[in-house]
Amino acid sequence: MDRRQISSIAHTDHPVAAPLGDDSVRGLLDRALPEAGARLLDLGCGSGTWLLRALGARPDLRADGVDSDARAIAAAGRAADEAGLGDRIAFHAQDVAEFGSPHRYGLVLSIGVAHAFGGLLPTLKAADSHLAPGGSVLVGECFWEREPDRKTLDAGFAADDYDSLATTVDRVTAAGWAPLHAHVSTLREWDDYEWSWTGSLIRWALDHPEHPDRGQALEAAAGHRAAWLHGYRGTLGFVTLLLRRANRP
Repeated sequence: MDRRQISSIAHTDHPVAAPLGDDSVRGLLDRALPEAGARLLDLGCGSGTWLLRALGARPDLRADGVDSDARAIAAAGRAADEAGLGDRIAFHAQDVAEFGSPHRYGLVLSIGVAHAFGGLLPTLKAADSHLAPGGSVLVGECFWEREPDRKTLDAGFAADDYDSLATTVDRVTAAGWAPLHAHVSTLREWDDYEWSWTGSLIRWALDHPEHPDRGQALEAAAGHRAAWLHGYRGTLGFVTLLLRRANRP
């Protein structure tokens, strides 16, 4: 079982694939969705949950979703067809950093996939290349709620992986972006996400007792739970920022 298979199973009960509750997702989309007739782009769309929710609420929008996981893209396409949205969403299985389009987008989303671009600022640079004039970016990234201690570092993090929330926002604004709104995930949202992540894997393993990957799924769940509860719980934060270009560098 590879990392993508583990992630796919782990997000069964939490398809947003980030520590955000349904109300938070709805509120962010309400603020972020552009004017009628605009297009959306999700860089790192996974199974397409953000776009499906956005277009389900707004029949005037069209969208593209991009992800390197072909299985997730196939699942996204099936979900779009089942929701009657297949004619308004195109999903692309390719490297998000290499995606090109003749369209410009009123909103570019990239939630929790900054690693695919080499960090938060490169993610924003990539998003900017797809934006229509006056368009916005909705980006989600981790930060340190407090200085990481030894237990957090032993869970597999490095102290320079992230900055504080204040420094994160300072870096974004220094790069020429204006924050229009933000949501900082609560501990309750984090806990729901992590219990869902580990619980989905455990449920899958219990439901497939003869599967050769059963033991690996249980091991992945146990390791993740230990890293969370004994390591980064309360230290690792997550912020979702709604941004527009303040100026052009």
